[in-house]
Amino acid sequence: MELPLDSAFAVFDAQGSGCVSYGVEAAGRRWFVKTATTERSRHSLLQATRFHAAVRHPAIVRPEHVLDGPTLVYPWHDGSVLNHATTHGSDRTALRRFQHLPRRDVETAIDTILDAHLAVTAAGYVAVDLYDGCFLYDFHARRLRLIDLDEYRRGPFTLDTDRLPGSRRYMAPEEFVRGALIGQRTTVYTLGRTIHHVLDSPRGWRGSQQQRQVATRATTTTPADRHPDVAALVAAWRTTLPNP
Repeated sequence: MELPLDSAFAVFDAQGSGCVSYGVEAAGRRWFVKTATTERSRHSLLQATRFHAAVRHPAIVRPEHVLDGPTLVYPWHDGSVLNHATTHGSDRTALRRFQHLPRRDVETAIDTILDAHLAVTAAGYVAVDLYDGCFLYDFHARRLRLIDLDEYRRGPFTLDTDRLPGSRRYMAPEEFVRGALIGQRTTVYTLGRTIHHVLDSPRGWRGSQQQRQVATRATTTTPADRHPDVAALVAAWRTTLPNP
């Protein structure tokens, strides 16, 4: 597959991961092409290749081609990333726009994120480095997709470094403790922080009291006090939704 990176219509080079990504047109389609520039980022993309080979969900954008390097070639999807620090160009108001959507649309987006993580945990993986930079929202189609899940790992595992990669706003306390167990309750914490963040707004909490309680339990400091697994969190969340 020929990738004309020198004529890319978009370049994403302000990433802390060491990866550089491009929007390119090839074979009559648009693609999102992710390349590694460091040994650490190369390891991350190899990790992503293994993850996408194991996990399938309609909301998780997975590469259609893996080229030498590795270079991961994803289908291009229109939308806005809900974190301005990772946003290309002038659209840095996506999160604010998202926070003004009808609450039902926001609940649907949260449910999509949670449902995708049922597939993640069923495949034996735990979430690492999940944050709002992974949320791609199409405002026209009212559809959320998950991108850049490169750090997801098989779990549970014991942390053998001083911390995991990720945004402190979403990370569980144990992700900063060498020797800590990283498992489904860690993913529960990150998903609880997602619920908190996505349902919050400059005007205050937009969710129900029951939804706040679900998110609060999920983000308890002690892992044993959280929902026992992602399936339990999702079940609790879905009791807060209106009947279809």
